[in-house]
Amino acid sequence: MSDTPPKKLSDEDQARVEQYLNSGVNRVDRRPFRPWLLLLVILVVLTLLSLLSLLIARAKGVV
Repeated sequence: MSDTPPKKLSDEDQARVEQYLNSGVNRVDRRPFRPWLLLLVILVVLTLLSLLSLLIARAKGVV
């Protein structure tokens, strides 16, 4: 028995799909992913939320 799965598309349909995917119709120019900027944004948001929670706790007399 072979390990290849059965084809879901005919060769002609697969060729049309490949032609469409390579045509550039569905391409979008995007900026490169910057993980350090994402980490910085997450840390800033986390810090602001922590400070807000401390402010609310102090205003209610919990801390």
